[in-house]
Amino acid sequence: MKGQLLLSFSCAAIIFLLHLAPITGQGPAGAPSASPSPTNVTAILEKAGQFTTFIRLLKSSQVGDQLTSQLSNKKSNQGFTIFAPTDNAFAGLKSGTLNMLSDQQKTQLVQFHIIPSAISLTQFQTISNPVRTQAGNSDNGQFPLNVTTSGNQVNVTTGVVNARVDNAISSNSKLAIYQVDQVLLPLAIFGTPAPAPAPETPKKVVPVPSRAPSGSESAPVDSSDAVANSFNARTLASCVVAATLGGVLLL
Repeated sequence: MKGQLLLSFSCAAIIFLLHLAPITGQGPAGAPSASPSPTNVTAILEKAGQFTTFIRLLKSSQVGDQLTSQLSNKKSNQGFTIFAPTDNAFAGLKSGTLNMLSDQQKTQLVQFHIIPSAISLTQFQTISNPVRTQAGNSDNGQFPLNVTTSGNQVNVTTGVVNARVDNAISSNSKLAIYQVDQVLLPLAIFGTPAPAPAPETPKKVVPVPSRAPSGSESAPVDSSDAVANSFNARTLASCVVAATLGGVLLL
């Protein structure tokens, strides 16, 4: 009896092992590889803190969404460099500066802080000035941006302000974000316009009297000449009369 029970138990164990073997021998199914999430510029700045105003401008101008979209595009290999002013930098502006700007000017202001290529701190030492920004080319003198270095210090000059790079928030082959201590103000918006040239004083034209030809009836008659001519005629007539009378007396 015990032998039968042991045989039955052995058979059940063998059957169980036969069913278990394919399951345990099967390798784990490969999980699908997750696609890399796009680099979110505003999320990086929010995590870093002290960039509330700049983040608001990135969102309201939709420049932040455009950057995220372009960074997620594999065909875009140049990347971006962003100079991010702190909240203290915006607080240093004259009161009402941002409110006086139009929507287009606010967009240009944000784009002026963005270079269409990822630049490391060491690459700033050999960069060619002026640097082209997303706001436009600097050939016309409206959006000049010059980057200079002195040792490890990097300065950014716009023609209106001279800002200092204080910290690297994010730096990789696609995106470089640097903290700056001043808002980069472009000449096209904040530059002092050149004074308008003074209007030319019209020259006073002095009329020159025209001389009429001799014998012309329209020629002006000088009164002194007329008196002189009349006096000479009377004198001549008197001489003629006197000469005539003298001749008569002699006869």
